[in-house]
Amino acid sequence: MKINIYYGGRGLLDDPTLYVLDKMEDVLSELRVTVERFNIFEHKNDIYTLPHTFKDADGIILATTVEWLGIGGYMQQFLDACWLYGDKELISALYMQPIVMSTTYGEREGAVTLENAWVILGGQPCSGLCGYVEDLVTFELNQEYTLIIEKKAEDLYRSISQKIKVLPSSNQAIKQTVLRTQSMDLTPQESEQLSKYVSDDSYVKKQKEDIEELASMFKDMLGKSDEEEQYIREFKSHFSPAAGFSASYLFMIEGKKQPLFLNVKEDELECYYANKENIGVYAKLSPDVMDSIVKGRVTFQRAFMTGAMTAKGNFKTLRMLDTVFNFG
Repeated sequence: MKINIYYGGRGLLDDPTLYVLDKMEDVLSELRVTVERFNIFEHKNDIYTLPHTFKDADGIILATTVEWLGIGGYMQQFLDACWLYGDKELISALYMQPIVMSTTYGEREGAVTLENAWVILGGQPCSGLCGYVEDLVTFELNQEYTLIIEKKAEDLYRSISQKIKVLPSSNQAIKQTVLRTQSMDLTPQESEQLSKYVSDDSYVKKQKEDIEELASMFKDMLGKSDEEEQYIREFKSHFSPAAGFSASYLFMIEGKKQPLFLNVKEDELECYYANKENIGVYAKLSPDVMDSIVKGRVTFQRAFMTGAMTAKGNFKTLRMLDTVFNFG
């Protein structure tokens, strides 16, 4: 017989759940049970592959610690992985015992959460263990508590070896009528491969980059003309030439592939999106700030002074922006 333990706490030295698990492992080892413990916090980068470790297990223990509210993020991620990528046929034959210790309020709710989750997954729940621990030393020295823990380990062994059945649960009915995973007919092997991809940060990052690139491409195809003309009409319509003044500006607007280039030569204005060199003033700002400027709510000088727009270059040339482009 083999039992896997999945610990969802943070691994702190004074975590009472770790003490309980150590005691249970001792009892199970005496019963000649092979025990393997998975500390989920050590697998935080590949949590979505952990459900595939169920393959050679006859039963599992889901253990966590309530430190302030609920079962904690690691255990919740693990349960999410079981729902999304776990082999439901394999889970249906697995007995699960919840172990939830608490240093605050909520150990019973935590145990119920684990049991409900396992029932919805289709597995077999066993009677669990939960308790509040105010002082770990006092808890460890209490022989009655130790006997309770050992008895729970024996109960788990008995449930698995005798394949004890449980009555039907309304959670199963809810799963069949309400809860649905997305309609992806995957074999267990395909599900395992998909979970490995999800846990691969470099793969996920590449997928996100590809999606962003495709989204940007389609956005360009659908609204290219509007993108190319944005702000250009406003600058041209509010251009107010200053005698003898010539300058060049380059606005790096967040989200734009190309900066906005302005070239003022007395009464002539060039305005288009392009990357240019040897510019008099380089400015960087967000689309919201640029919208406020072209709508006359904020001047270039005020945007620069408040830090909403950063700029480098000739500051005399920068101050002339509000003169040659009168948005007020």
